[in-house]
Amino acid sequence: QVSFVESGGAVVQPGGSLRLSCVASGYSFRTYTISWYRQAPGKERELVASLAAIGSNSRYHNSVKGRFTISRDNSRNTAYLQMNSLDPEDTADYSCSVLIHPARFWGQGTQVTVSP
Repeated sequence: QVSFVESGGAVVQPGGSLRLSCVASGYSFRTYTISWYRQAPGKERELVASLAAIGSNSRYHNSVKGRFTISRDNSRNTAYLQMNSLDPEDTADYSCSVLIHPARFWGQGTQVTVSP
């Protein structure tokens, strides 16, 4: 079955950096767009970034453009989210996801807390 293992979340000070990793299994990783979502307490889940299976077509939430970079290593079935210049507003649970029509699959998430 489709599953993900996310890692890399931590408590970090404002202005700091983190790199999240997401190891996928149970499907052909290289064939599908991979996405990172986040959900902060009391807020709806939102798309942070996505990266197409072919080429380098990526998109980002406006609030993270220029600070976050999504990448993938198809040989390792792994997606990454490099997060720089972190802000307290980035505090959330981050999870990776894939849409294999008609179902969307989610990982368990990794917590990122940005605090002085």
